[in-house]
Amino acid sequence: MRIKLDEKRKLEISQALVNLFATEFDERLSQFKADEIVNFMLNQIGPSQYNQAITDARKYMAEKLDDLDMEFHAPDGE
Repeated sequence: MRIKLDEKRKLEISQALVNLFATEFDERLSQFKADEIVNFMLNQIGPSQYNQAITDARKYMAEKLDDLDMEFHAPDGE
């Protein structure tokens, strides 16, 4: 699965990368190179992050359903 970002967010991340290279490494990173790094990272990390988010959401929903079940479940003939 390919993760897509809107152009505004992608530009914000690329600019943050340019700033990081300038401040932390004292190197100039062109906007083109920053965009390529962002694309590379999205392709490499994006799918696993997406899958982890889905797993986390499923776990959260299952816990909430269990809470509802305990709250509304009538005890059997006690």
